[in-house]
Amino acid sequence: MELSFEDFGPFEGRVWLNCAHQGPIPKVAVQELMEAVAWKVAPHHLTNSEKFKAVPQRLRTALGNLVGVPGEEIILGNSTSYGLHLLANGIRWKSGDEILLVKGDFPSCILPWLALEKLGVIVRYVEPRNHVLQSEELVENLTPQTKLLCTTSVHSFSGYSIDVDAIGKICQTNGIKFILNCTQALGARPLNLASTSVDAIVGGGHKWLCGPYGTGFCWMRNSLLDSLEYNQAYWLAMQSADDLGGKQTNLSVRTDLKARAYDVFGTANFFNFKTWTASIEYLLAKGIDQIAAYDNSLVSHFIDGIDLERYELISPPSGPSRSTLIFISHRSSDFNDKIYQELKQAKVDVAYRTGNIRLSPHLYNTTHDIDHVLSLLNAFSNVR
Repeated sequence: MELSFEDFGPFEGRVWLNCAHQGPIPKVAVQELMEAVAWKVAPHHLTNSEKFKAVPQRLRTALGNLVGVPGEEIILGNSTSYGLHLLANGIRWKSGDEILLVKGDFPSCILPWLALEKLGVIVRYVEPRNHVLQSEELVENLTPQTKLLCTTSVHSFSGYSIDVDAIGKICQTNGIKFILNCTQALGARPLNLASTSVDAIVGGGHKWLCGPYGTGFCWMRNSLLDSLEYNQAYWLAMQSADDLGGKQTNLSVRTDLKARAYDVFGTANFFNFKTWTASIEYLLAKGIDQIAAYDNSLVSHFIDGIDLERYELISPPSGPSRSTLIFISHRSSDFNDKIYQELKQAKVDVAYRTGNIRLSPHLYNTTHDIDHVLSLLNAFSNVR
């Protein structure tokens, strides 16, 4: 993959190794943002209703290309949670239905379902033996009442990745809806929905997809989409601003909109969606497979260089369960917070999660960045 590290930044003299929290937008996306700002500075640019159609449609197309589905099947949101709430509140539940969640999963994957307990829905946790759900653990925990499983593809607090295909096939065989949060994976590893047994995915745009905060999307199979009962009738999905020029007639709710019926309100979010589209298109042009290979090489470079006599690797060292999230702990874990603060003082940005140090490199990082943080960590390893 041909990378130009000048496509990002400047980072103000800092090393950003915290993409799992916020991914920086590339310069091509900044240009799109500036054009959107110019439209609002001189708002006569926004009297053309075609922009209100073209901006969200371009984003749908980019997201569809990212995950291997037609763009019209994409539901535009403002977060990962948007799609999860749409599903939780749109699926028809009956008392006694059971939802399986994973103990220790990210809160966005848990909270929307808990609110269903007042309807008599049973929420049950599976406590995995090694951070994330394994296929055999899923089989062990199924009951005739199990209707849905929701979990993350990459665990935010350990860096472990699940076997999406194996879990999806079990769910499909048992008639269980499989909802997958892909926020910590999309942009850093490929996903082709045509070859998976997932019923719905949700994702946020501000991490590995290098978009603005306040962006997200959802996709679900047509059978699941058609089964939703969710009261949403956004006027700009039903008509266009051009329709306001004529004589008002009796309004009616369109039933032919499919996924578009559930888009977040304000789909022509020029600042966010125009910018995010450019970021996704940039990543697609570089090639997600190539980005995944490069990111993986950065992770390997770090693991090869860390002093394992002084640091424990919490995330997987190799294999299919390894992701782009690296978790380490000093052998004396009480030092982790101090090491985190020292890295921040040295202008190296990582994350501190559940008592461990998390590094998350992406395509704008270099091996020099990795070598720099390794030298600092080795120097800090004797901190007292």
